[in-house]
Amino acid sequence: MSKIAPIANRDMVADSLSGLTDENRSWLRLLMEKPTSDDILLDGLHLYLDRQAEARFLNSLKLRQCGEWLGHAAPARLQVKLMEAARSSQHAAYAAFRDGLTESGGLERAYPAANI
Repeated sequence: MSKIAPIANRDMVADSLSGLTDENRSWLRLLMEKPTSDDILLDGLHLYLDRQAEARFLNSLKLRQCGEWLGHAAPARLQVKLMEAARSSQHAAYAAFRDGLTESGGLERAYPAANI
């Protein structure tokens, strides 16, 4: 993706997650800053995960790295929704993404355990 349009849609988000270049990461970070674009981001994530689940070759390392990057980059308000998306299927693609998301520790940073 050489030029990124200012208007986002789920296909653009899925393509950006698929090719996590520095330009795509910057665009996704910008997209995550606005709470109004959360639905587009999550729809794109579901599309990306569905595409990876249907692919002939499962690149679990790439899915794990994507989950780890999203876990580190996403704001606290998105962490629960990201984990829900990762747990929405038992397919190995979702499991690899979930492993990376868990490894990032984003959910624990967003909602730390209470001292009882």
